[in-house]
Amino acid sequence: MPRLCLAFTLLFLLSASPLLSATKPVGEPTVYKKVDGKSLTLYVTKPADWKKSDTRPAVVFFHGGGWVGGAPGQFTEHSKHLAKEGLVCVQVQYRLLDRDNNDPPTICVEDALDAMRWVRSHAGELGIDPNRIASAGGSAGGHLAAYLGTVTQKEEGVSTKPNAMILFNPVYNNGKGGWGAGRVKDRVAEFSPAHNISKDDPPHIVFLGSQDKLIPVSIAEDFQKKSQSAGVTSELRIYEGQGHGFFNHGRDKNRWYNETVSEMDQFLTSLGWIDSSKSTK
Repeated sequence: MPRLCLAFTLLFLLSASPLLSATKPVGEPTVYKKVDGKSLTLYVTKPADWKKSDTRPAVVFFHGGGWVGGAPGQFTEHSKHLAKEGLVCVQVQYRLLDRDNNDPPTICVEDALDAMRWVRSHAGELGIDPNRIASAGGSAGGHLAAYLGTVTQKEEGVSTKPNAMILFNPVYNNGKGGWGAGRVKDRVAEFSPAHNISKDDPPHIVFLGSQDKLIPVSIAEDFQKKSQSAGVTSELRIYEGQGHGFFNHGRDKNRWYNETVSEMDQFLTSLGWIDSSKSTK
C-alpha cells in the first residue's frame, strides 16, 4: 500500500474508530444473513412501550472504520436516545475489507443492502412502518447509509431505499479527490453516492467538522447543492474547528454528541417522525 494511502487509512481508523464510544451494541441480536461461514447480526433497540402492533419510524445505523474496522456499538447511545423518542433503532454488523488488499467495498454494500431488505421485510414483527425507515451512519458507515439512498438498485421484491438519511461525516464522494478513490478506482459510478444523486433520493441531514482532514467542506457543500438542484431536501451542519469523528459519544464531554443529536431530533421532527409534544427533552 502506498505510504500516503496508508497514512490516510491510519488517520481514518484513529479518528473514525469509536475509541471514546466503544460501547457494546444494545438490543435484541438477530441474525439477518449467513455468508462465508459467518453469521451477521442486527441489534434492535425498541422503546419501552413498544408493541408488535406498532407502526413506528426506524433508523438503521452503520458503524464507521474505513470499511476495514469498527463494529456495531458506535451508535448505541444514539439508539438508546431515539428509542426514548419513540423510534426503533437497528445497528448493523457487516463484513469488513482486508486491510492488506485494495478491494472496493463490494461486500460492505452487499451486506448493507441485505440488512435494509431484512429490516423492511420484517417491519410487521419489528413494529415499524416500512415507509419510515432511515439509514444512518458515520464515516464509512455514512457511505453505506448514503449508498442505500442514492445508488439505484435492481429491487428484488423489497425496496432497499431508505425514506431518510442521517449522515455523520460520511465519505460519500469516492471519486477523484474524495476518500476511498484508491479502492473504488474506475468504478466510481457503481459505489459513490455523490455521483448518483437524483430526484428520488430521500431527504437527509449531514454533520461535518470544518477541520475534517478526510472530507473537505467543499465536498459536503457540493453534495448539498446537487441534491437541492435535484429537488431533494438536503440539510448540512458544519461544526467549526472539529475534525473527523467529532460527533461520537464521549468526545469533549459529549458537547458535539449532544449538539448533533439535537439537530438530528429536529430533522426527524420536521419529517413527523418525532412528536415534539411527547419529546423526552
